Amino acid sequence: MPVFVEDKYDYVGEVAIPALGQEVTLVEIPGQRDDYIMEGWIDISQLDTGDVLDIREYVALNSTNYKLYLWRRFYGPVPEPVMRIHTKTYHKNMRTKITVTQLEGVPRSVSYVFIVEVLGTS
Repeated sequence: MPVFVEDKYDYVGEVAIPALGQEVTLVEIPGQRDDYIMEGWIDISQLDTGDVLDIREYVALNSTNYKLYLWRRFYGPVPEPVMRIHTKTYHKNMRTKITVTQLEGVPRSVSYVFIVEVLGTS
């Protein structure tokens, strides 16, 4: 049976980090009507000397309890100012979210672009 992209959702925005040490959600993807694919980009180019930023990716296998999947720490300024969240396929009941936490420095803004493609079959 052929699989195709039945629907597509874009998540585009910018988050101003309100305070040091506060975890802020960039995007949270709920379960979908069928299996889905998610990928995206995060712009961390605003980090400057003394800034420390954590990016975390969580997944909920049972649609309720998030578990940490990926954790990266960046010290500003960064040589590669864009972080890629690589393409992953999720079961329709799974959830995922991406967060940022600035630990040191002056609170910055973080821009992001994510694409969710919901699969279907004919």
